[in-house]
Amino acid sequence: MAFIAGDIGGTKSRLAWVGSDSSGEQQLRFEKVYASADFASVEALLQQFMRDAQLNSPLDMLILAVPGPVLNQRAALTNLAWTLDAPALQQALGIPGVRIINDFQAAAAGVATLTDTDVITLNPGAPEPGGVRVITGAGTGLGLAFMLPDAHGRYQSFATEGGHVDFAPASVMQTRLLDYLRVRYGHVSWERVASGSAMHDLYCFCCIEHKQTLPAEAVDGAMLGVRAEAGDEAAESALDLFIELYGAWVGNLALLYQPWGGLYIAGGVSWHLQSRMQSPRFMAAALDKGRMRSVVERTPIALITCNRLGVQGAIASAIPDTFDFDRNTMNSNTEKIRSGT
Repeated sequence: MAFIAGDIGGTKSRLAWVGSDSSGEQQLRFEKVYASADFASVEALLQQFMRDAQLNSPLDMLILAVPGPVLNQRAALTNLAWTLDAPALQQALGIPGVRIINDFQAAAAGVATLTDTDVITLNPGAPEPGGVRVITGAGTGLGLAFMLPDAHGRYQSFATEGGHVDFAPASVMQTRLLDYLRVRYGHVSWERVASGSAMHDLYCFCCIEHKQTLPAEAVDGAMLGVRAEAGDEAAESALDLFIELYGAWVGNLALLYQPWGGLYIAGGVSWHLQSRMQSPRFMAAALDKGRMRSVVERTPIALITCNRLGVQGAIASAIPDTFDFDRNTMNSNTEKIRSGT
């Protein structure tokens, strides 16, 4: 079987071409990351990838993990002005099988492909076999999925739009933040405070708190880090606030799902803020749950450092049996897959 697997993001998209060798084993043939905004549509992105991969042989399947709800194999992306329709893609690209899944459904499937070097323990604990697993992550938006074992012990992943539930403040300062964001957006979800797209608003709020001049241009997470290192008090405060909010969100998930099989944190923002994620500030916020603190304390919480999780999960969703037997197949730590990246 030959197929393309893709992790489509609001900022960047990673595509991989997978094909069989002479023995029938699936191998990664080519992989590349693109800036999503450089393309008018997913069709244009896929056509460019196929040219870059010099892919002239027939494909059996296309599987794309996308940010946002998928209904009847159609999705309008949450943070990107693209609409995907599986039958239309099938016709446009001439690929017999096209499947669209939620990006965190793919990320959940990707957990099975991870090795010990792909994760950093934030809260210790041995994951219970057969226990519920949860994966969340701040990228451009805030994703969430959960995993349950089937009758054979194989985990099935389930997408949610949990990042869009109502934000609840946990301090006086966070209450002021909620009031600030309500004026701008009306409804304030957790994605408005704990995602890459939230960074500018957090910084502007902290500028007001510190009586600093508001920025003249949009400020993203990378710029916040630069400003904080340069001594910008509002930028430092914004990053601290983000870590506290993110920690509170993760603690909420521990209470909601009781994921004794493991609570995993993914996403580009987490990956770039690894040192801050490992600070006491993060887990202090996660554990601040009053009488239910002990539930969070016993939850194994891990930070995923593999930046290929989405595409690995898409590949695993296309050929799930592969990862029941070999966790290292096409894993981020396997050198043979790096050609074409």
